[in-house]
Amino acid sequence: MPSYRRVLILGGARSGKSRTALQLAEQSSSQRIYVATAQAFDDEMRERIALHRQERNHSWQTVDAPLELSQAIQAQTRPEKVVLVDCLTLWLSNIVLAERDPSREADQLIGTIREAQGPLILVSNEVGQGIVPSTPLGRSFRDGQGRLNQRIAEACDAVVFVAAGCPILLKPAPPLDLRLA
Repeated sequence: MPSYRRVLILGGARSGKSRTALQLAEQSSSQRIYVATAQAFDDEMRERIALHRQERNHSWQTVDAPLELSQAIQAQTRPEKVVLVDCLTLWLSNIVLAERDPSREADQLIGTIREAQGPLILVSNEVGQGIVPSTPLGRSFRDGQGRLNQRIAEACDAVVFVAAGCPILLKPAPPLDLRLA
């Protein structure tokens, strides 16, 4: 069975993508770093963060990186440990809210992913399969998240889509024969 150093796990809200990422990380190394991008701005988010922490056992070290994700990945990735980033959607939201340049930040992140010195698992929401957002900001964010996911997928060795808790390998995939009959 092949092994992959950089893995992107995509899925919708409550699809099981974080659980899948945790399981994958726990299979790959005994040294585990969880890079959290969430910020607890309200009670509901604090509760979500607490639930995510309960899903991880004592073997996990948590690093908070709501904005400085590239730096956290650079500092933490090593061949002997696995780094799990959860999630890129919250990171991009933080970047937008901080009025930082998403394109420049994405360029830096892509470079960091390509240069990662150890196993790296990235979790992101697939936001383009739902209802079209009603506001320009919502549509702009959806489009930006879609572009970011494409670029991250290109930089990763494997891409997994999770639906209803079931992981589906998207990359690597057999080549498509697009010739018309």
